Amino acid sequence: MKVTINCDMGEGFGLYRMGDDEGLMPMTDLANVACGFHASDPVVMRKTVRLAKLKNVQVGAHPSLPDLQGFGRREMKIEPDELRAVLIYQVGALSGFLHTEGMKLSHIKPHGSLYGMAARMPEVIEAVCDVAGQFGVPVLGMSGTLHEEVCKARGVPMVPEFFADLDYDKNGKLLITREHAAVDARAAAQRVLRVLREGKVASAEGPDVALHAESICVHSDTPGAVAVAQAVRKAVDDFNRAAGARG
Repeated sequence: MKVTINCDMGEGFGLYRMGDDEGLMPMTDLANVACGFHASDPVVMRKTVRLAKLKNVQVGAHPSLPDLQGFGRREMKIEPDELRAVLIYQVGALSGFLHTEGMKLSHIKPHGSLYGMAARMPEVIEAVCDVAGQFGVPVLGMSGTLHEEVCKARGVPMVPEFFADLDYDKNGKLLITREHAAVDARAAAQRVLRVLREGKVASAEGPDVALHAESICVHSDTPGAVAVAQAVRKAVDDFNRAAGARG
């Protein structure tokens, strides 16, 4: 299977801009487009979808908890029925913009704290699976977590991913931060290659943790994100070529 690169995009709001979508889109296979609850608005969503179409990039929904002020990186208590409604609302909005451009929804990838909650809270990932099933698309998530376990049990396709610009703890838990720190582009690419070749990455505490990935995420709000994406793009392309030659 060809490894892809996914990137969280369309995270501006009104006159505020977040990330260099124009610079990142050419290095991206899958754009995770914000749907208005942690970032974005109708104009930003439409612009991001059109940019993705121009660059031949597939578009998935990047829905969040209703936390615009906290950028979706604060946990909150929310009942499963309300969460399903929140997800349908966001995915449906993006689907409307995709329809007008003659594009199809590619996938769903929860954002921020919702992503972390879905990795360990059955009722959250069950709600995500409900909505993914309704829209007939796979979920992007983490191997070795409830993302993988529940999606498999529900028959919902799940694409395991690795975050090139975030750390993991010794138990394989993703360390989600309110603001992303700068990372060394070359080191990020080396981490990606090790995960793809060996299925391992060094944790923040030091010991290796086992991870499986079929897609690599680069965040658009990481400082120097374009340079990181360029380095990761080369690493992924080299891996795909080598895998193709072997296969």
